[in-house]
Amino acid sequence: MLDARQLDALAAVADTGSFAAAARQLSLTVAAVSLRIRSLEDALGQRLLVRGKQVHATAAGQALLGHVRQVRLMEADLLSGLRGAPETGRGAWQNLSVAINADSVASWFLPAVTPLLLRHRLTLEVVIDDQDHTHDALKGGDVIGCVTTLAEPMRGCVAEPLGVMRYRCVAAPSVVQRCRTPRGAVSAHRLLAWPAVIFNRKDALQDAFLAQHFGLKDVHYPRHFVPAVDAFETAIGLGLGWGMVPEQNLRHRPELQELLPGATVDVALYWQHWAHEPPSAQRLTAAVKAAAREHLGAAA
Repeated sequence: MLDARQLDALAAVADTGSFAAAARQLSLTVAAVSLRIRSLEDALGQRLLVRGKQVHATAAGQALLGHVRQVRLMEADLLSGLRGAPETGRGAWQNLSVAINADSVASWFLPAVTPLLLRHRLTLEVVIDDQDHTHDALKGGDVIGCVTTLAEPMRGCVAEPLGVMRYRCVAAPSVVQRCRTPRGAVSAHRLLAWPAVIFNRKDALQDAFLAQHFGLKDVHYPRHFVPAVDAFETAIGLGLGWGMVPEQNLRHRPELQELLPGATVDVALYWQHWAHEPPSAQRLTAAVKAAAREHLGAAA
């Protein structure tokens, strides 16, 4: 039988990243937190945490943390139902953690889940990462679900197709003009001589565009990194460079022009979540799938 106090200590250290911060959160001494986790590791015969400047969970610790968070959600749902909180609008607020790519958060995801969060007194912790990497947070037990490009379900999870987010390569008119030859065609040589505006170092959309539409791979070119959606699109509009913007965002950015009209990069997205979800997480999954049907394109 797992000890609830030891599990609380493990979750606190994982959430805060240190034994000292976990001790403050639990109103315990650092020694007491360390003892509880050491006792849990001894009972299971496995290391659960890697100690260091920044503490992080081992694979076994990640699996256990996923279990802890799932049990907590189930308990919160049970207590909420017993107290009649969903019907009365009272009761404690309950937290859900998800990992989402920035473009989804900025466009369709938050409007989709807001009514659910308010109606059921849910708070949301959003972990922002590239869509190719959001599943790492789910695998690590940090979140209950993620929007990801990973189609293969991870262990204990379900991967449900959401649809396609379509991207177009755009720039300010002055940059578009610089990238064109005297005959009006876009030159790959001219394009690569001008900086790309990229969300972060994990963002590979511009490389996918170059590979799909110019047959170029592993090419080097100057880059700006702007890891905020509004600032990213503003940087492109100011003429700092060219970049990949979701098609649905372009209606609000008339100052941006397509570099190669009709050339797109389609990214298929999936909602990966626990196979056995408590009611609050089930409601979130339903809201995410419904919004994706409305806002994302159909997969080819």
